[in-house]
Order: sequence, then structure tokens, then C-alpha cells
Amino acid sequence: MSFKSLQIGKYTIPKPIVQGGMGVGISWDGLAGNVSKEGGLGVVSSVGTGYYDDKKFAGKLVSGRPLSEENFYSRDGFEAIIKNARKICGDKPLAANILYAINGYGDVVKNACELGIDIIITGAGLPTNMPEFTEGYPDVALVPIVSSAKALKIICKRWQKRYNRLPDAVVVEGPKSGGHQGFTYEQCKLPENQLENIVAPVVEEAAKWGDIPVIAAGGVWDKNDIVQMLSLGARGVQMGTRFIGTHECDAHENFKQVLINAKEEDIQLMGSPVGYPAQGIVTNLTHLVAKREGPAIKCISNCVAPCNRGVEAKEVGFCIADRLSDAYEGNLETGLFFSGTNGYKLDKIISVKELMSKLIEGE
Repeated sequence: MSFKSLQIGKYTIPKPIVQGGMGVGISWDGLAGNVSKEGGLGVVSSVGTGYYDDKKFAGKLVSGRPLSEENFYSRDGFEAIIKNARKICGDKPLAANILYAINGYGDVVKNACELGIDIIITGAGLPTNMPEFTEGYPDVALVPIVSSAKALKIICKRWQKRYNRLPDAVVVEGPKSGGHQGFTYEQCKLPENQLENIVAPVVEEAAKWGDIPVIAAGGVWDKNDIVQMLSLGARGVQMGTRFIGTHECDAHENFKQVLINAKEEDIQLMGSPVGYPAQGIVTNLTHLVAKREGPAIKCISNCVAPCNRGVEAKEVGFCIADRLSDAYEGNLETGLFFSGTNGYKLDKIISVKELMSKLIEGE
């Protein structure tokens, strides 16, 4: 089976593979630039750009960490990442993943438009006002992430009524993805919420709004999975965890090694200050948190609105900004290492070029 290209707004993605946006610092210029170069859609994460290039763009630091949301997310850092990704992929389509839950969401979306991003992907909440922040940039394609047909319907109704526009594509994400889920703990386990069961209803809903392309995400690992998702009506897939196993991925080598060493049972759902369960690897940090002996929670970066300046972090036992940035820096003692449920299948590091070839041609 040969795959058709994926159309998102005015942009054609030759290979229908979207690389998942992973922060802090897992998908920045190195990974995203190379995925776009190889014919997929590279996605830069906007989370924690103050950490880019050894915190060169972070502004004020406290205890070695960017102070408050305007330094944790650095516009200058974001700009440098996008410029460096463009040096790799040229004018091929390049996307940014911007979490709806972050403090200052609207400003980050505006920045992405100003800095020449072609496609904006947003999850971690229902981005009902996303088009508001892209005024003046009609060519920027907008792609919300949903976990149900109902969520897509709500977004389409609001966008059409308020902004007279609709999503250029939609990502439907099942509960096998790495990081934050769009379901409660209990819902993550239910058969009806598994990706293979939620793609068709979302495709059906998308068709009612003018044939919006659907991209399936969460547990997609190889060519067989891609074929299955396309057979259900998806036009493409989004994959995050598998791209961590590439030389070009911006993650620390320790992060890649944690994945390579992980067993199937090590990948579990855990609580998160964002208010959704998150999927990651059981490590030293998770053992410390279980005993309520995790690192001190100081809320230096004030990264996500639902955390309520550290209130939720204290409830779950860790600061997500600090722990994800520790993972980015390779700290095995206190890092939080997100992974999809298939992460244990990684056994070696290969190039993005080789991975794209495997996904398109088969193993």
C-alpha cells in the first residue's frame, strides 16, 4: 500500500506522518526540522523554550530555573528554535504544538504566527477561542486535538459562529499516547475510548463540517498501525514516542536510554498538576513521589494555568515544569520521562530518515 499525501489547509505533507509535539525540549529544531525535511510534518514544542540552548534566552533565573511564565516560555528561544528548524527543512511545512493549558496561550499563538509557523496544533483543553489569536494570518492552519466526536462538534460550532472558520484538520488522540491524556484514569481503560474505536466517529463528525482531515494519534507505532488508521478513515497519523528513538531528537541521551531500558510494565498513568492523567515511565522520581519524598515544589516557572501556582503540584507531589526540564537535561534522579504505551518497543537509536523509511516502506 502506498500512502497518499496529507493536506492541512494550504500545506501538503508528502508522507502522512505528523511528529507529535513533545516538551520540554524533546521536539525542537533538531527533530522537527528533520521530520519536515524527510517529508513528514515536523512539530516544534513551544513548552519551556526558556531552557533552549542552555537557557541562553531565559531572562531571569531563580535556582537555575526560568522565573515565571514569561521566562519559562521565551519568545526569543521560540524564535531561535524555529529559525534553526528552518535551516534544516527550508520552506517545507513546519508546525508548532501549543498547549491550551499554558499561561499566556494567546500570546504564544500570536508569536508562532509572527515567527512563520505554518500550522498550529493545540491540545490539553478545548481551544474554543484559538482563531482569535491568528487574526491577520489566514494562511496559518489550525489543528485542535480532541478525544471524541463530541469535542470536535463543540469546537466546530464555536469557531463557525464566532470566527466563521473551521479547523483545517483535527488530531484524534487515544489513551495510549505519551504525556497528558484527554480522559480520566477510568476512561483511559474503557474499550470505547481506545483509538481504534474513536477514529470512525470523529471522521463521521468531521465529514459533517466539510470533510476536515482527521489525524489519528496515540499508540501508532509502525506501518501496520498506519494502514489500520487510514482504513478507519484517518488521512494521517501523529506519532511522538517513536521519534524519541532518533539521533536527531532533541532529548538528552539519558532520556533515550531510559526508553530503551523500559519494560512494558514500566509505562504507567500517573497524576499530574495539569489535571489530566499523564503517561510516563516509572523511574526514581515516581518512587520518590509515591513516598511523598519528591523534590521541593516552589513554582518558580508558573507554567500551566490548571496548576494554580503550585497548588495542584503539591497535591500530586511534583512540579511538572521542573521535572520535565530535568528529564530534558538528562537528570535520572528527578526527571519525569513521558512515553506512550509502546515506548518499551524502542531498542536502538536510528536516524529520522531511516525511521520515516521504515514507517512508509514497512520494517
